Formats: sequence, structure tokens, C-alpha cells
Amino acid sequence: MSTSSQYQIIAADASHFNGIMQLIRSPEELFLIHPGGTWPFDNAQLQQLSQERSDFTVVMDQDVIIGFANLYKNLSGDKHFIGNVVVSGVYRGQGVGRRLICHMCDIIFDRYASEVHISVFNFNAPALLLYASLGFKPYDLERRRMPNGDFSALIHMRLYRRAW
Repeated sequence: MSTSSQYQIIAADASHFNGIMQLIRSPEELFLIHPGGTWPFDNAQLQQLSQERSDFTVVMDQDVIIGFANLYKNLSGDKHFIGNVVVSGVYRGQGVGRRLICHMCDIIFDRYASEVHISVFNFNAPALLLYASLGFKPYDLERRRMPNGDFSALIHMRLYRRAW
């Protein structure tokens, strides 16, 4: 494992798909990252996502993909979201997610909008705490059914450029 300063954040393309798929290790993790996905997550689903979303981005540790995220707009097209955020389990807690989220925020602020949105499930405490530490604030809550039939809360958060 390299130090975080050696991680590289780059635009992703189809050549990265196998590495991205390897980041998602279970149906539960897939639900956290992509609730509309079906297990096992496969190349066809990732290809579909690449047509629906923009700015596919990976974090690399030399030639190994250790993180992934992308951007999308809500249905009305007036909000820009960071989506499908995942960091390899081996690299969690080392600042990779923070660097990736900051990079994605910079893309939105530089190219698209003056506010960034992100959604996270209530039981994903590490992600909630990360987003809050970056200045994201909750603004809405959506009831979602989990794969086991229980309900959870999807928390929508936003960050304004002026707070960045």
C-alpha cells in the first residue's frame, strides 16, 4: 500500500470497469453504493450507469483501482449529485474517500453548479460523518425499502460553494 499522496485520481473509462466491479464485495455493499443495482454487479450494469451518469472517476494506487465515484442529475435536472461512491475496504479510513469526494465537489463547482448534493443511508455512519466533516448538511429524507424488506432512511445532503 502506498501513502495517500501517491494515490492518483483520474477519469475512468470502460478499461476500468473490471477494477470498479471488484470494489463491490457483497449485495449489502452494492445496495449502499447503487440501490438500483442487482447482485452480482456486472459489466452490463456498469455500462448502463456510464450512459446515465457523467464524470466516472477512479482513485488508483499504482495500477490498482481503490476508489470510484461519478456524477448525476436528479430527474428535474436542477441538482448535481455525487453518486456510487466506493472505496476498497483495505483503504478505508486512510483519507481516500475524503480526497475522492473533494475531487468530485471540485468538478461540480468548476463545471456545473454552485451546490453539490449527495445521498447516504442512515445506517452508513462512516459516510455520514465524512460528508458532515466536509460541510454537507442534511436537507431531506426519503424512506427506502432495503433488500431484506425493512425500511431505512436515505438522507439527502448538500454543500454550497460558498462553504467550500
